Amino acid sequence: MLADDEHSLCDALEIILKDAGYEVCIAHDGREAVRVFERERPDLAVLDVMMPWLDGFEVCERIREASPDVPVLMLSAKGDIVDKKTGFKSGADDYLVKPFNDEELVLRIEALLRRRARSDAPPPARFRQPVRIGDLVVDPRRYEVAVAGRVISLTPKEFQILALMAENLGRVFTREDLIEAVWGSEYETGSISIPVYVRRIREKIEDDPSNPRYLQTVYRFGYRLGD
Repeated sequence: MLADDEHSLCDALEIILKDAGYEVCIAHDGREAVRVFERERPDLAVLDVMMPWLDGFEVCERIREASPDVPVLMLSAKGDIVDKKTGFKSGADDYLVKPFNDEELVLRIEALLRRRARSDAPPPARFRQPVRIGDLVVDPRRYEVAVAGRVISLTPKEFQILALMAENLGRVFTREDLIEAVWGSEYETGSISIPVYVRRIREKIEDDPSNPRYLQTVYRFGYRLGD
């Protein structure tokens, strides 16, 4: 999905992306982008930051609520770090500053889709027995997480993060540790928001996500799984 209020840019990029072998759906404002995404369920979204009704950051947040693992590439005329920080905090996977090279856009899209394909593969089970922490159970054989007997629906990346921590109870993982272990060294650390993943996991497994019992923050260091 391509969302940008510049019609001429959308028309040009649609031709480029179709020539590269992609099917393209288009939206020209933020509200339409949300509707198109919900209707078409694209494999990747390219979002302009400055759009009417809802900006790209807001659209990205809506996409993340509905589909946490769909890659999102932000386009913006602004290249300052504050703007990029806002984009990554909203859940973006990559950021491209206008004007950009068309070939670079296609290469970034290809890279994001390759990462998505690999992330959909189930993680290797490095431990065999379920790990229990209070009411939380992480079962590597079933690729399941349950709280008080209720199975929790996690995305593949959310499960991998939790399983890694369950395998190393009490160990503190930095943001870089988690990216290296779950995504691999080829990923740019700036393009992955670990706090976003941690927040989503807490919202699913914690009774009080703002005061977590299981997935704990170690101030200035990182995160650990414990009780």
